[in-house]
Amino acid sequence: MPHKYRVAVEEIGDVAVTKEPLVFEVTNHDDLLHILKLVQEKRVVPPEEAAELTIGFKLFAEVLLRHRAKPPFADFFPHVKEFMQQLKRYEPR
Repeated sequence: MPHKYRVAVEEIGDVAVTKEPLVFEVTNHDDLLHILKLVQEKRVVPPEEAAELTIGFKLFAEVLLRHRAKPPFADFFPHVKEFMQQLKRYEPR
């Protein structure tokens, strides 16, 4: 069952310049919040980077999956698939 999300990106660095946030909706075959919890538990990256890695990677991987047979995605897909498998097997030391 697909999961639907609303993603918002808002620049917060320069308060003098007000820019409209980028907001878009996506569908993903995975429960991103559950995967984020798993990445946090495994301590794959420092806690402050867990959401950045998980959400960024899963959004990218979903697009890659849809276009995996087309250039330039076809050559890249096996490497991403291997990284995903290694990430799933990762055990903290």
